[in-house]
Amino acid sequence: MRSAHALAPDVHRSTSRSQPMKKSIYSLLLIAAASLAGGGSAIAQDKVMIGEPSWPGAKIIANLIQTVITTRLGGQAAIVPGTNPVIFAAMDGGKGDIDVHPDVWLPNQKSLTDKYVDGSKSVGLSKGAYEGRAGFCVPTYMVKDHKIKSVYDLATPDAQKLFDADGDGKGEIWVGAAGWASTAIHQVKVRDYGIGDFLAPTREDEAVFFSKLAAQIGKRKGVAFYCYTPHYVHKQFDVTMLEEPAFNAAKYKMVQPNEDADWMAKSKITVGDAPKSVHVAYSRSLERRNSQAAKFLSNIKLDTAMVSEWTRQVIVEKKEPADVVKAWISANPKIVDSWLGL
Repeated sequence: MRSAHALAPDVHRSTSRSQPMKKSIYSLLLIAAASLAGGGSAIAQDKVMIGEPSWPGAKIIANLIQTVITTRLGGQAAIVPGTNPVIFAAMDGGKGDIDVHPDVWLPNQKSLTDKYVDGSKSVGLSKGAYEGRAGFCVPTYMVKDHKIKSVYDLATPDAQKLFDADGDGKGEIWVGAAGWASTAIHQVKVRDYGIGDFLAPTREDEAVFFSKLAAQIGKRKGVAFYCYTPHYVHKQFDVTMLEEPAFNAAKYKMVQPNEDADWMAKSKITVGDAPKSVHVAYSRSLERRNSQAAKFLSNIKLDTAMVSEWTRQVIVEKKEPADVVKAWISANPKIVDSWLGL
C-alpha cells in the first residue's frame, strides 16, 4: 500500500476528470490524519527499548534497529545497555523495560532461548539469521614463526613462554568479556584442551583487550584470544583462527552459569563449535504494544559480510554506529522495505 506521500502527486493534477478522484483522496487523507491524531481507530505504538550487549556487532545492529523504527516506521526507540541474561529476562517480563536483543548467537545462548523462546514463548526470534564462527585466534606471524596452528599448540611449555605478556611465568589467553555466553564456553575449552596448564584464561571488556592486542601485535609478541566472525579484527589485523577438532555433539556439553552454580564442573568440551546462527530476538509483547516493530523484527535478515563491514567502519575508520547504519539504510532501501513487508 502506498503512503500518503506517494499519493500526494495525484492531488495536484489539474484535469477536470480527476476532480472525483481528488475529493476521494482528500477524504482519505483527512480520515487518516484524524485517526493518527486520536480521533479514529489507530492504535498507539509503544516506544521500543533495544538492549545493547557489549560487543561491537550488537551495538551496531542495535543502532540499525533504532534507526529503522524511528525513520521508516515513524516510531520511538531507545538503546539501553544490558547483559544477555538481563535482556532476556526483561523481554520475558513484557513491560517495555527492554524489548529487543539485537544479536543472539546460537547455540551459545541456547539456555536462554530454551527458557524464553521455547519454554515460556515470551520471546520471538527473527526468521532470518546470519552465520557466525567462533574459536581461538593468534596473529599470523605466530603461525609462521612458531608453528602455532592448533589449539593443542597452546598447551605446551613453549607456548607458556611465548604468550606470557605480564612476565609472571605463565601465559595468558583472553576468553572474552564478563557476561558473554561464549566466555564461559571458551573458559571450559581452555581447561579441556589442556591449555589452562600453560595459559591462564583472562576476562575483560573487549575494547580494553583489543587495545592490548594492538600493542602486542605492534611488537610482534605472542597473544592468544577468543575470536569470532563477523568481526573487524579480521580486517584490521592479520590473524589466524586455530584448528580445533570438528564439532561433535556428543563431545560438547555446556552448562551456562545462569543454569547451575556448578556449571564449570558439569561442562565438558573437547571439540570446536558448530557454525553459529545469529538472530534478532524480541519480546512477543510487542505484537500487541507495537505491532509494526514486531513485524519488522520478525522479518529482519542480516548477513555476515554486511555486519563485518559495519564493524570495520566503526572500529577501524572510527565512524559513529548511527552514521554507518543511516548511510547503509539510505543506500539499501529495497532491503529495508523487505524487512517492513513492503
